Amino acid sequence: MTTPSTELDLVSRLHEQLDFHWQVAARPRLAGLTDEEYLWEPVAGCWSIRPRGTSTAPIQGGRGPVTIEFAFPEPDPPPVTTVAWRLAHVIVGVFGARAHAHFGGPPADYQEWEYAATADEALAQLDAAYAAWSEGVRGLSVEDLSRPVGPAEGEWADHPMLELVLHINREAIHHLAEVALLRDLWAHQAR
Repeated sequence: MTTPSTELDLVSRLHEQLDFHWQVAARPRLAGLTDEEYLWEPVAGCWSIRPRGTSTAPIQGGRGPVTIEFAFPEPDPPPVTTVAWRLAHVIVGVFGARAHAHFGGPPADYQEWEYAATADEALAQLDAAYAAWSEGVRGLSVEDLSRPVGPAEGEWADHPMLELVLHINREAIHHLAEVALLRDLWAHQAR
């Protein structure tokens, strides 16, 4: 039998899992991100965000002055991605699209997003996307966590919301750790 305290505990723990990482590890590591570092390509052939019309990637998404690069299916191995690309992925694909589909957040779609041309713009977008997702998760009940996520999630449609929340937590932690590693490489590269 679920009691109100059990419900609060489960929802709180799901939120706290990601929020702890966000507050202690991920977001502090983004302080001081420069535009040069944001767009740095550590190896040849990186996927990034680029001024419209300058990419050679098979697919370029976005409606603003810069586009994100990708391919479907991804090449094997997939290209290394820049901090800009990884942040765009977290903003749009990890938090934004899900906050929109499940919690009424603003639309977020790879083809229609206006990608950030600067580090400061990207961090503002990241903060807003995280806040929308985080607020939505905090508003869930145990009953909500057991319901199927529905058609907005494609192959996940029949999975419970609990699985989606755990998946988003993993995705955010994974990709933001990659950004931290890129920042370490940037800081220690021979200039």
